[in-house]
Amino acid sequence: MVLTIAAAIFVFGLLVLVHELGHFVTAKLTGMRVDEFAIGFGPKIVSQQYGETAYSIRAIPLGGFNDIAGMDPEDNDAGERGYCRKSIPRRMIVILAGSAMNLILPVFIFFGVFVATGVGEPNPDPVFGQVLSGHPAAEAGLQSGDRVIAVNGTPVTTWKEFTTALQQNVSEEETPAPVTLDFTRDGEQMTATMTPTIEKTNGRAVIGVMSDTITTYPGVIDCAVLAVQKTVGIIGMMLYELYQIILKLSGADLAGPIGVAQMAGQVAEMGFVPLLNFTAFLSLNLGIINLFPIPALDGGHFASLCIEGVKGSPLSPKTMYYAQRVGIALLLLLMIFATKNDIMRVFFGG
Repeated sequence: MVLTIAAAIFVFGLLVLVHELGHFVTAKLTGMRVDEFAIGFGPKIVSQQYGETAYSIRAIPLGGFNDIAGMDPEDNDAGERGYCRKSIPRRMIVILAGSAMNLILPVFIFFGVFVATGVGEPNPDPVFGQVLSGHPAAEAGLQSGDRVIAVNGTPVTTWKEFTTALQQNVSEEETPAPVTLDFTRDGEQMTATMTPTIEKTNGRAVIGVMSDTITTYPGVIDCAVLAVQKTVGIIGMMLYELYQIILKLSGADLAGPIGVAQMAGQVAEMGFVPLLNFTAFLSLNLGIINLFPIPALDGGHFASLCIEGVKGSPLSPKTMYYAQRVGIALLLLLMIFATKNDIMRVFFGG
């Protein structure tokens, strides 16, 4: 529990800090007055005034905010330094900077990980890199480093052949038939029999093993290039998955703060590098979601600025009021649905 709480605070804290820092720095650079830079919500734990800005840490570490003067045109006491008095391009820069920072952060995380620990690529051989506890393979006595030589008597020489042979064991039945693996360990040939489980998301048979990895140590420039490539690749994958969710109108795998905190704790048990990778994935997710044109999100603010640029004047306060309420209602519904998923997943195994 302590590790889960610490991991969640680290992940949420870093993502919020980077996001709000993007808004803060660009607001300062564009001449806006920032009255408070806060990490968290609720009562203040620590607060310190430096110049015109108060820097605070608050009790609930699930967000943060910048109190930029003049966000409400009717309550602008900063004159020309108010947000509402700045040009549309400057306001757009400030609005997009938070998500931009979340999209950039993973590049630096991946770069640091690659430089420090090298780059791992899947081993094409049928060798187990990790055997997950509580799964069929672990219960059957398989261990990391075991090399599979046959599945149900059929020889395999590559990881792809192993996974393909494993899937041939899947039938229309709810529980697949047992599968027998012939493998070698320290030069000795052994045999183990287990019954795979079926993943609900894709219907694939799994026994709880991960492939071995081959680690290389590229130069600094190569690490930077690989970090950018990995970040771009993950963004593309996430956009496709979001498209699939919208297309199917299914949010069964959606997770809220409870689910994310639980996953952070589980990943932290694997080590600090996996936790950093998890943080990078979550940062990209946050950056993409925040760009959705939903009122109350950065994307919604950006959309309103685009409309203002086209029509030549801001949206009316009444229109903004109702748009914000609709956006908040949508986010609350999404949060309720995600929290329901979290509760079912954590307490009922659903």
